[in-house]
Amino acid sequence: MHLISIRNLRNDAARYADVSKQIDNWFANVKKANWQSLEDVRKVYRDAEAVGNFTVFNIKGSAYRLIVEVDYESQVVYYKYFLTHADYSKNRWKNDPYF
Repeated sequence: MHLISIRNLRNDAARYADVSKQIDNWFANVKKANWQSLEDVRKVYRDAEAVGNFTVFNIKGSAYRLIVEVDYESQVVYYKYFLTHADYSKNRWKNDPYF
């Protein structure tokens, strides 16, 4: 899979010093993945879930949420949001036009 844009993800996650290792591990897994469906994603990330058109990953337990759009056919993951659990729960991210 190819991630667009790791730079934005790293910039957003940099606000939280305790997640750098988890983001690096997630990115390493995405780079070598060949996901064809959400079920493939769940083989690695059992808590990943589809919400609207996005896939949501729990990062560092459930302290953070990583929200992406996955195009399985073209093997591209589009980074959307990195949020604390509290910000995720406010549902503002659901106003995204691609949701």
